[in-house]
Amino acid sequence: MSELIVIGYDDHAVATRAFKTVQKLRDEHAVKLKGLAVVKVDEDGETHVDTPAKSEEIALSATAGALWGMVFGMVILTPAMGVVGAAIGGLIGKLNQMGVDSGFRKKVSDLLAPGSAAVVIMATEITEARFTAAMEPFGGTVLKTSLSEESERELAEQLAGPDSTA
Repeated sequence: MSELIVIGYDDHAVATRAFKTVQKLRDEHAVKLKGLAVVKVDEDGETHVDTPAKSEEIALSATAGALWGMVFGMVILTPAMGVVGAAIGGLIGKLNQMGVDSGFRKKVSDLLAPGSAAVVIMATEITEARFTAAMEPFGGTVLKTSLSEESERELAEQLAGPDSTA
């Protein structure tokens, strides 16, 4: 099971420090990551995404990487989608079945107002006490949802498309 955690901040600098703390927690094995990013929204409403540098990139399988990219995009970058294609609609439907519904996406969208930032974490293991103690000084608004391994696998299969088994 993976936890999708979004921590919103009113200050880009605080979010960047929190992001670096999550990287440190990863290095200390207090959290096992599938994905990590800091999302900053400038005053004009443009979204900027930073991920760990290539030299310290999280080791991801192709499926996990594709899943993280899809979940990140669907939850963070396109939270209030209007008309969408059938494939994207199917993925949104799958996210809804997993509990990552429009309500969660709306909350994330609300966190990402102009001038704000968020740390986005997809983790398979977290030492809760250490994680909470390390992140507490930064404050922020925490949103959290869980993704079961079966749901992750179903999402990855849907993302790969019907020809992936041939």
